[in-house]
Amino acid sequence: MGEGWVGWLTLAIVIALLVIDFAARIAALAIIPRNRRPQTAMAWLLAIFLIPYLGILIFLLFGSHRLPRRRRQKQREINQYILEQTEGIERVTESDPWPPWLRPIVELNRTLGAMPLVGGNTAELYDDNDRALRAMTEEIRRAKRLIHCEFYIFSLDSTTEPFFQALEDAVKRGVKVRVLLDHLGNFRYPGFRRTKKRLTEMGADWHLMLPVLPLQGHWRRPDLRNHRKLLVIDGEVAWTGSQNVIETPYQSRKNHRRGLHWKDFMARFEGPIVAGIDALFVTDWYSETDELLEREAAEARDEVHGSLDCQVVPSGPGFPGENNLRLFNALLYGAQRKAIVVSPYFVPDDSMLYAITTAAQKGVEVQLFVSEIGDQFFVFHAQRSYYEALLKAGVRIFLYAKPTILHAKHMTIDDEVSVIGSSNMDMRSFTLDLEISVMVRDRGFTESLRAIEDDYRAHSREITLDEWMARPLRRKVLDNFARLTAALQ
Repeated sequence: MGEGWVGWLTLAIVIALLVIDFAARIAALAIIPRNRRPQTAMAWLLAIFLIPYLGILIFLLFGSHRLPRRRRQKQREINQYILEQTEGIERVTESDPWPPWLRPIVELNRTLGAMPLVGGNTAELYDDNDRALRAMTEEIRRAKRLIHCEFYIFSLDSTTEPFFQALEDAVKRGVKVRVLLDHLGNFRYPGFRRTKKRLTEMGADWHLMLPVLPLQGHWRRPDLRNHRKLLVIDGEVAWTGSQNVIETPYQSRKNHRRGLHWKDFMARFEGPIVAGIDALFVTDWYSETDELLEREAAEARDEVHGSLDCQVVPSGPGFPGENNLRLFNALLYGAQRKAIVVSPYFVPDDSMLYAITTAAQKGVEVQLFVSEIGDQFFVFHAQRSYYEALLKAGVRIFLYAKPTILHAKHMTIDDEVSVIGSSNMDMRSFTLDLEISVMVRDRGFTESLRAIEDDYRAHSREITLDEWMARPLRRKVLDNFARLTAALQ
């Protein structure tokens, strides 16, 4: 009798689990594809169907890329503030004829991100990490009133100590220093605790961005990150680009042993565009603190400095559209002669893959710069899975020589339009990360950026389709398997 009862109970449990499993799969088919790109939906469905219970748990933790409702409401509130903060629309240069495809892109950017194109700017380019860090440190030492510092990774070590000391000295002489750093972006580095301690001891006003602290009421999808890098001094000077405040081997003993280091790109701006870059800091500060900052250095922002036309393009899960992806695709479709793309992580969605291959197939010279080696296993191999399609379309691919990770992120189109910033060309940057991009219309700026790209080429080797097709089968299998995870990375 007892054995029979156990048998019936076991059968009931098995049937219940089968019913739950079947119901979960049907629900997944109905829920997951909603408002997701097909490859993302397929990746989640594949995970749930192959590992149903674990897949469901992972989906509940990571399945939504949307920020909490209150944060999205703050973004809508701040868009009007951004418009009011940004001057210089009347200074846009129209003496040189615009390419016919550019004006709709400018309007697209403004519609998506609220930022207008502004004229009267200058820029200096920095493609060496040490030089850029020293220059930013000197900028901090000259600050008189205000420092806004926001970096995805912001970590105290022997290389960044002068930067932190400059911030501390600024606080001592009465400068208001505000610092934002991403929580989980910094949590894994040895310098995290000493960084927080140093910021507190120096008297800086600092906060974590997108903190994941459930016991304190801060919870969201854990891999939503604020990936922006920017520094604003007195409302007069702004820096942005790809560089984090950390030593180039990223505090890793393994990287030190391998000689692995990162090579970045930063730009220093003056002129009305500074207000636009600072407005992003104000946006993120408001999101984390509920404090809407006043215009503390507005009088400096009306001064005309140069001839560059610039437009800040913010992007991230706080916006309903993928602003950076739309910008990149529009520029690639607009290109008539040459398009050069530099990205450490190039994992395109279907729309970007079509845009870049279409550009090459219509006769545009398209070049892609990526690194010969990678620091993120699945992303690196997912990226390699796209090389065959790119090479067949006529895209030239250059691998920057190891042991350097080319971490710069920029694009040049024809002879007069460029984009620089923090955004990678991958699905994570399009959907999950808060990013900053700056579109610049100026031939001189583009020529200077092309010179940097020429230097990249001198330190790279170009791969051919024949070479790529001859790589070992095990690598092809690994690359293609990693591609299945691309939409979830």
